[in-house]
Amino acid sequence: MPTWKRSFIAMWIAEFIAIAGFATSNPIIPLFIKELGVTQTAALNLWTGFVNVGASLSMAIFAPIWGALADSYGRKLMLLRAMIGGTVLVGLMTFVQAPWQILALRTMQGMITGTVAAATVLTAATVPAAEIGYRLGLMQMAVYLGNSLGPLLGGSIHFVAGSRANFLITSCLLALAAFIILRFVKEDFTPKPRTASFLKNAIPDFSPLFRIPALLPLMGAIFAVQFANSVVGSMLTLFVRQLAGDSRSLGLVSGLIQGVGALSGALAAGFIGKSSGRIGYGRTLVLCLTGAFIFYLPQGLATAPWQLLLLRFGSGFFLGGTMPSINALIATLCSKDKQGSTYGLSASISSAGMALGPAVGATVATLAGYPAVFFVTSGVLALTGGLARLSLRRKTRMGSSA
Repeated sequence: MPTWKRSFIAMWIAEFIAIAGFATSNPIIPLFIKELGVTQTAALNLWTGFVNVGASLSMAIFAPIWGALADSYGRKLMLLRAMIGGTVLVGLMTFVQAPWQILALRTMQGMITGTVAAATVLTAATVPAAEIGYRLGLMQMAVYLGNSLGPLLGGSIHFVAGSRANFLITSCLLALAAFIILRFVKEDFTPKPRTASFLKNAIPDFSPLFRIPALLPLMGAIFAVQFANSVVGSMLTLFVRQLAGDSRSLGLVSGLIQGVGALSGALAAGFIGKSSGRIGYGRTLVLCLTGAFIFYLPQGLATAPWQLLLLRFGSGFFLGGTMPSINALIATLCSKDKQGSTYGLSASISSAGMALGPAVGATVATLAGYPAVFFVTSGVLALTGGLARLSLRRKTRMGSSA
């Protein structure tokens, strides 16, 4: 077996474990904040939103820095940084005693981690050009599978051992993922710092955005998709609580609903990673955005957890098809020596959407109720799909007139 293929398999396993680890503790954070003494609904909504915003905003700021350093010093090193940093910071959450402490640690987690972007750029730099679309789809599949298993595992741990055990398990899983990368992944990379100064090499490189105009609409699509998804994501556990009521099994039910959406996304990522090159990445993106809109809209009308479960499966499938196509397009547009910077920028844009989404979700839920959160999400997806379709038509007309 070629060295790159062995390295990819190790990366896939490690990323799956890492994402499953993060997803083991993420869904129970609203419940943990409530255990820390925040019981009023409005205050719980706001603290949940702040915690999610803190992590995403700090990741948006630091992702381009890590991307620039990846191009200068190596992609494997950046993936190890993200996993080891997560091991330490999530482990410390086990000992939190106040909401502000979980906010502080989550914000630092956003600064240091970012395994998805790091694994994406390492994959793009490692696999042959002919395999990029397929392998990036498989890597996205690992992300979705981790996000599907993690909430189920997290809900079960919360049910049996309580919230603090979730953070401890997450830390152990991240440590295992870091060991796999360190031991089994080989990177053929010769460091080429832009300058002799480490600090200057850490300055984000925005030049690909100006040299490659096609990157701008892709970044816009990334922002919209992540924003729409995170508007709901931060409030989903609380909406399930409204539907099902307070019970000891709430964490398990919430984990199941979140996990099934991620599982369907994994199925889509694997399928689309294999076939979207033939269909066309642009057409695939429009199709997936349209399908996500159709399944998100009725989620606000759900009156029972099982209805939400079925609709989350459908919306998760179509959302799962967006990122493999976008990542493959980025890989084909950018040279390898700029891929770290470009994926760092895409991670920053993604995190900005994830940072804004929870704040909007918390505000909408407080002012208009949880169902309105789903209606806002479906509207954003419809608008993004319409703009993507117009962009595709414009590109087609330009190509036919050339």
